[in-house]
Amino acid sequence: MPKTLCLKVWGDFACFTRPEMKVERVSYDVITPSAARAVFEAILWKPEIRWTVTKIEVLKPIKWISVRRNEIGKVASADNGQGDRGLYIEEHRQQRAGLFLRDVAYRLHAQFEVVDGSKHVHHYPELRGRFPAEPEESQPEHPAKYLSMFQRRAKKGQCFWQPYLGCREFSAHFELVDDAAAASLAEPPISDSPSLGWMLHDIDFADAMRPGFFRAEMKSGIIDLEDVEVRR
Repeated sequence: MPKTLCLKVWGDFACFTRPEMKVERVSYDVITPSAARAVFEAILWKPEIRWTVTKIEVLKPIKWISVRRNEIGKVASADNGQGDRGLYIEEHRQQRAGLFLRDVAYRLHAQFEVVDGSKHVHHYPELRGRFPAEPEESQPEHPAKYLSMFQRRAKKGQCFWQPYLGCREFSAHFELVDDAAAASLAEPPISDSPSLGWMLHDIDFADAMRPGFFRAEMKSGIIDLEDVEVRR
């Protein structure tokens, strides 16, 4: 059985955007499984492994903040072909309101499995060798190899890119939780048990980027993801 790894993540602000809100951002009440997966991938991403989030613990009460900020109202597309594809911020700047979360903290539980890296949708063989090799790189493909890499990197605060809470401007702090049971006693999740409705589970990048949704149920601050039904 794969080992479950646990991270505590927290930050001042977060926005896990609801896809039905197309103009002004409105966040889900809690972190989505896909955003939680991205935190683990920020610490250790390899084409040979696939992360699956199994449980989310909400450690702080859900609080909101409304912010008006400058955004760009147009997206540069490389598919348009030739010429100057740049954007001039002054011409496309728009002020938009957003309903974000503030003062958030979560305990995230996830497992990984070793897969065929050559078939990964984000496999970039041309990037091999451009970055310093990990100490465990010379070892054979085995879960223990990647487990060691993740634990070492998480304990040292190392990451491939800065983890974030929904939007890249909302950076996340993180720390490895060695004993999840003891951590749950020392810092228990909130006592709320609301039904959060339909929530984005993840996006299937191998199938035309089809989104999957599930009914999120929080029980005493815990969202169990192991046996949820995902609809696409």
